[in-house]
Amino acid sequence: MDLSISTAAGVPPIHFGVHEVRTGSADGARADFEEMIAQLAGATTPNVRMIAANPGDWGVDAFAGDLGGAITVWQSKYFMPVTTTKHAQQIRDSFSHARQAAADHGYTIASWVLCIPSSMDGPAAKWWDGWQKKTERDHGVVIQLWDKTELVRRLLSPEGDQVRRAYYEPYGTAPQPQEQLRLVLDVEDEKAAGLDSALFVRQMTEAGHVELNSAKRQFFNADLVAREIAHKAVPAEMAALSSVDGTLHGLWEMQFNECSAEGALPALHGRVWRDVREEHGKLPKSLRLELVHSWGLVHRLVDNRKAGWVKHWRQIAAGHTDG
Repeated sequence: MDLSISTAAGVPPIHFGVHEVRTGSADGARADFEEMIAQLAGATTPNVRMIAANPGDWGVDAFAGDLGGAITVWQSKYFMPVTTTKHAQQIRDSFSHARQAAADHGYTIASWVLCIPSSMDGPAAKWWDGWQKKTERDHGVVIQLWDKTELVRRLLSPEGDQVRRAYYEPYGTAPQPQEQLRLVLDVEDEKAAGLDSALFVRQMTEAGHVELNSAKRQFFNADLVAREIAHKAVPAEMAALSSVDGTLHGLWEMQFNECSAEGALPALHGRVWRDVREEHGKLPKSLRLELVHSWGLVHRLVDNRKAGWVKHWRQIAAGHTDG
């Protein structure tokens, strides 16, 4: 992970995914991240306070200043693992909500800071740059972005060191990242719906499977791992992933041939899953795969037209077009 920031020897790396590990849910992670932002803002700005949701929060997670005058607002959005243009509307809505609350309650917003624990992809970064300039010009508000890189920089500063220790250092005493398992992320409803047209879903439907939510989550997480490895292009990791793909493909092929010979293809999916579970502990540790990722890599084989769950899977793959 290249944060373009030098980390002092002995200082554990900062991984914002620990908010979900610590709280056990995405909702808990959002609240925990908001509290961290308030503490980090308070490390350099006097009298930072949070607004309790009762029932609404006025579009303000944390603020400094006078609610009878002008304030600086910190707005947290726990977008993980990456911020895309799909999040743009949420950002616009948050800013509009904050301005409306200010007008309703008799104060002004001098500065508005968006805080996200991830980096923006290219299209999102381009959108943000344009929206930031236009919004500052139209409303006379200073707009700032505390994304992953900026947050890490602030947490590693002398002012932010106590916040870093409180929220992230306990997790630095665990095994190093290459020995830790990866987070298993939920699939947003919109992304899950988008997978309905995927080939691996079509193959499972042809095999008679009705409930597919866990399969979508498995595929989504495995695809994130594969894309990360391809992007980083570390030869050892690429070789390890290729080895895993070969192993899992072999497990599927052996069971497909046996089930075909026995006339037991309806049992194929369950037999492959049993074999993957047994083989999982033998897969390369450097990839830090959870069992969910291993199952998801089988779905990627299917989606890449290398496997299937019915006898005529090749015909289905040949005629399938993703939506």
